[in-house]
Amino acid sequence: MLSQSGFGPGRSRSPQLGGLRRHFGRLSWSHPFLMRRPFTSLFFVLCGSTLALAANEPSAAPPASAPALTAAPAATPTPKVDAPPAQPPPETPAVPAKAEPSPAQRELQSLVTRQQLLLAAATKENNPNFDEQNFRGKMQDLVFDYETYLKKYPDLAAGYAAYGVLLGKIDMRRQSSAMLLKANQLDPNLPLVKNQLGNYLAEEGKPLEAVNYFLSAIKLDPNEPLYHYQLGTLLTEARDDFLKSGDWQRPALDGAMHEAFRRAAELAPNRIEFTYRYGESFYDLEKPDWDEALKVWGTLEERLKPGLEQETVRLHAVNILIKQGKFDHARALLATVTAAPLAQQKEKLVAQLPETEKK
Repeated sequence: MLSQSGFGPGRSRSPQLGGLRRHFGRLSWSHPFLMRRPFTSLFFVLCGSTLALAANEPSAAPPASAPALTAAPAATPTPKVDAPPAQPPPETPAVPAKAEPSPAQRELQSLVTRQQLLLAAATKENNPNFDEQNFRGKMQDLVFDYETYLKKYPDLAAGYAAYGVLLGKIDMRRQSSAMLLKANQLDPNLPLVKNQLGNYLAEEGKPLEAVNYFLSAIKLDPNEPLYHYQLGTLLTEARDDFLKSGDWQRPALDGAMHEAFRRAAELAPNRIEFTYRYGESFYDLEKPDWDEALKVWGTLEERLKPGLEQETVRLHAVNILIKQGKFDHARALLATVTAAPLAQQKEKLVAQLPETEKK
């Protein structure tokens, strides 16, 4: 991915950011948790969450719906009586006006916006206009401004959270974790902080501690697909650690991992990479349901562009058919894969077919 502030889908390999890390004299990662493939950056999602957290603006209540008006049936004439005094209509509660952001919120929003713009420029591939020296200067100024901000607002959890994300981005990981722990101390109900602390512990080779932070993030925000994805990744990459602890058995571990990826894909149906990883998770199971896996890959193929994208997914279906012993079906499907970039993967699958099927 372009840039990632967690142990999940690939970390930034931007040479510009690498230079900045050396400029700040940071240590390298000691226990990286690497993903199988990079995909779109999750960093800006975190920044957006931080802004929402900082704004803390109450959402406007929906207007009360008026009762439906129906035509009254024609009434028969009745003796005239004095009508009771008219009662005033029930007062409609006023919709609260959207609160104006406080000075602290406005200042933090300005810092995060600068942060986003700087990192977007640094992670943009083949940017001919990138000025590393200018970038370093602006980033250093941003770091100083964050320090000043936190001295001015020492009790604002969102400020520590945003600064922690930035420090993690430029590989100042221990400093980042200190900021995130401070944010967590000030407000223990921030899911993005829990997620980032889980990232840090996973990268430090402490998956048994990291898992509790990911579970807390999910509990606080169960509809955020990223948190489910992170949990699934941790349970996969650190499977041996969890099994050796004695607190997890393989069936339970497989079930939690598989459900985490399934839930991430369900919550973000437009994120192809989440569904792709869910499909891959069948390979990680001790006892996979290959028929269900074929359905997942088939559904994903329908959503992709014809050609390379669909054929890439089709190779997964072929692989599963071979595992099921359905060699005729696998061979027929394999014949439809013609994209040149997939030739090597295709040959590997051909090699798995019985000799009588190789033609």
